[in-house]
Amino acid sequence: MSEAGYEFTVVLPEVDESAFAADQADPVEYAKRLALAKAKSVARKHPDSFVIGADTIVDFRGRIIGKAADAIEAEQITRKLFSAPHKVITGVAIVRLSDDTELVQSDSTTVYPKRMTAEQIADHVKSGSWRDKAGAYAIQETGDEFVEKIEGSLTNVMGLPMELLESFLAGLKISIKRERKD
Repeated sequence: MSEAGYEFTVVLPEVDESAFAADQADPVEYAKRLALAKAKSVARKHPDSFVIGADTIVDFRGRIIGKAADAIEAEQITRKLFSAPHKVITGVAIVRLSDDTELVQSDSTTVYPKRMTAEQIADHVKSGSWRDKAGAYAIQETGDEFVEKIEGSLTNVMGLPMELLESFLAGLKISIKRERKD
């Protein structure tokens, strides 16, 4: 958001993600539910502010892949995801409690991976770059070297689909961009 010129404050939500059962859940609805829960959590403390919440998950053949708990799970996830196309889904919610504003949508991008060798997978896991990342990788860090192509929004794969967010903000007629001083 900073690169796009937005002014904002980061406030960490108080949401126990483990309370949201991922098993048997629709990946799109799951991402949207978590994004809304995060936005509402922060909005309770800032009811007059527009609060943006987001949650990114990976959908591999209809199964939700979240963040790896440890290196063993990171290796398993990496082997799986870099064997076939998968979807990165981000739910985005904007909430302002003072006027009952509540918007929730999602964006989905298909990632076509390059096959990784056993050595590349081991190096990836050893690097620790998988920590706290849905699907155990971040395309903006090193993941792009293992991606053949994507269909959809690159910013969605990075964790916040800016096209969707800007559409939301334009619809609300919100301007939170910094003034340019040339």
